[in-house]
Amino acid sequence: MTVHVPAPDVAWPSRPPATPAALAVRVRGLSRRFGERTVLDDLDLDIAPGEFVALLGASGCGKSTLLRILADLDREISGDVEVPVRRAVAFQAPRLMPWKKVWRNVVLGLPGAPDRAQALAALAEVGIGHRADEWPKVLSGGEAQRTSLARALVREPDLLLLDEPFAALDALTRLKAQSLVGELWQRHGCAVLLVTHDVEEAVLLADRVLVMKQGVIAHEERIALPRPRDVSDPAFARLRAGLLGWLGVHESGHGGTEAGRHPSDERNKLP
Repeated sequence: MTVHVPAPDVAWPSRPPATPAALAVRVRGLSRRFGERTVLDDLDLDIAPGEFVALLGASGCGKSTLLRILADLDREISGDVEVPVRRAVAFQAPRLMPWKKVWRNVVLGLPGAPDRAQALAALAEVGIGHRADEWPKVLSGGEAQRTSLARALVREPDLLLLDEPFAALDALTRLKAQSLVGELWQRHGCAVLLVTHDVEEAVLLADRVLVMKQGVIAHEERIALPRPRDVSDPAFARLRAGLLGWLGVHESGHGGTEAGRHPSDERNKLP
């Protein structure tokens, strides 16, 4: 087993040049067991530098376990995992420290004295520079998630790991957050792995969508649609329908699903 352990985070904006032939993520033969239960079973995964990959799958299939391993939050594994030193994670819960002002949350964990200017730049990039001196408890859900994204991006990661970061947001805030993540990804050029239950979200944002079943990658779909993407585009609808089929949700000829529910209901989320 080879696991590459990260060095301490370094401050933005310095970034070493990427090697064109290198992979941002290389996983071979990865397995993870919890007691008698195998969650990841000899899994292989490659992510290219700058590539946006979305990972779909039903609850319990191992998506978040894989993300935690790539974030170095779980080391009880077998297999070979290679990831960049510079990486950052944003979870479904923003995980802000309530006793620290917003700007201090952004630079929390960076080496040296807290750099307010650095925090303000990151907050401005996600559109909430005016909230820098607030306490986290007064932020809306969308503002808290933007703070979490600023905290991740201030580290200028080569790999950004997103674990259902929009799941707790209302529909309108979720759409705005998805658009923001797409813009930030294009601006920063880092590789992204997004774990989500939302098929439409995956097709909207990703270069490549992976479907996970029984601890392995069961299907891969490359998304060649031009950006920005239109959910009403028939090609978009075909890709969404195909991925839903891989996940066991089949659309009827009348635009509904086998359960009589339109595929856009609840943003195409899986159980």
